This record gives sequence, structure tokens and C-alpha cells, in this order.
Amino acid sequence: MQNYLSNCTYVTVNSQHPHHKEYLCQNTSYLRYWTGHDAKFLYMLFEYVCGGELFKYLREVGHFSSETTRFYASEIILALKYLHSLNIVYRDLKPENLLLDYSGHLKMTDFGFAKHVKDRTYSLCGTPEYLAPEILQGKGHNHAADWWTTGIIIYEMLVGRPPFYDENDNRLHIYQKIVSGDFDFPDEIVDENAKSIVRKFLRVNLNERLGSSKDSMYEILEHPWFSDICWSDVFQRKLKPPIIPNVQSDGDTCCYEQYFEQDWSEIPLSSVSSRNLFKEF
Repeated sequence: MQNYLSNCTYVTVNSQHPHHKEYLCQNTSYLRYWTGHDAKFLYMLFEYVCGGELFKYLREVGHFSSETTRFYASEIILALKYLHSLNIVYRDLKPENLLLDYSGHLKMTDFGFAKHVKDRTYSLCGTPEYLAPEILQGKGHNHAADWWTTGIIIYEMLVGRPPFYDENDNRLHIYQKIVSGDFDFPDEIVDENAKSIVRKFLRVNLNERLGSSKDSMYEILEHPWFSDICWSDVFQRKLKPPIIPNVQSDGDTCCYEQYFEQDWSEIPLSSVSSRNLFKEF
């Protein structure tokens, strides 16, 4: 927990990009306002993002068109590009961690697994279906793991499920499929450029994976699937989002499930040693 919160704090302080939930630029709709603690709790106060999770919209329609997928992929790619320029690896890209703001643009959230990495890191973390093979094999991983997961996300948006999954949710079977790198597209996926970029992201061999080398960002941005994309418009959020949340105001909660709040009043005080772990929080 200490590392998780420290990672959140580090990325929040150092990240200033329009597609990061915690970015600190002027036109953001989601700011990290404040952190603090008392004798019982740690507090992280964020501004509210009203549009809900991309996961929600994907499950409602089953899968997205190539055009819709390309829009969201372009915003994801620029967010990762910026994180990687700071030597930050995200490591938790999935539809549940992508939120839609009032206007329908993406916000990347939950930086608990993010880490500042100059060479490689060896910690095992992430969500099973989205883990890169080098993470599972303990070979050490870097920013290339995020590009693997970008391929997973693009595939999932196009098809409606991740490329490596098991109907019985058997993690061992999922991991075996990931390490082998074998997957297929359903016959109804006919966009060859979309299939091409997914296959290039999902290369088990790091030397062959799109985005793995320091100079390969150009190859991503210039891939034929993005031939109609103006990247400066993506960065400035000028493109019209394919999904506009049906909300009445920035404070509308209709895009989220309702949860009963727990009564935390009887929680005992934390120990002094526990509080000392977070005295800088």
C-alpha cells in the first residue's frame, strides 16, 4: 500500500498531460487537488470525472467500430508517449482505468502500478489478461510493456474481449497463451490496418514489438491505421469524440453504479508506526 500510494503521488506531481486524470494543465477536467492524513485515514481528493468508465460503454455495445477504436487508441498513445518521456511506465492499462470526461475525451486513471524506470524493473503487477510476456517471465520490463497492453486494448475494443483469455478464467491458461503470443481475429474484423498494428504491438520478441525501441514512436504515429489522424488535434482535444456521455452536468453520477457507503466512524486509530510510513503524504 505504501508503494502504491507513493507511485500515485509521484506520477501525479510529475505528469502534466490532457489525457492523464491527474494532469495539472489549465484545460483539465480532472485535477488532483489534495492529499493528507489524520490518525485514522489517508485522504486523496480528486475532481470528479462524470462520464464513467470506457469499460461501461464497451460492454453496452459489445465492441467498437474501427473508427471509434482509433479515436480512443490515439488518445491512449499520446498519454503513454508523454509518460514514457518522463521514464514512467504505466503498467495498468485496461478499459476500467480509462474514464470519459463531460465532453467524451479519455482520462487515464489509477497510477498505483506506475513506476519511474530508466532501464528495467522486475516487479510482477497488473491485471492477468493485460500482462506482457516479459512481466510473466520475470525477464525485466520497461515502457515496451505498455505498448503490448495498447495492442490488447485495441483488440478488445474491436472484438469485445482481450485476445488472451480463458472461458473458465484459468489464469495459468491465460498466461500460457500470453507467453506463446498466439491469437486470431474473428472473421468479421476486416480492417487490415487495425489488425496490422495490433499484431505489431503484440510481438512477444521485444526487438520486434512496435514501440519498444527509443526511436519507434515515429513508427506508431505514422502507422497506416492512423493515416487520417492529425496528432496535434488529438493532443489539443479538437477531434469530436464518438461517445458523448449522457450527463446533465459535471456532477452527474448517472454513469456510475450506486454503492452503499460504509460507516467508518468506528474504525480504530492507526498505530504510530503505521502513521509514520505516510508522514510525508
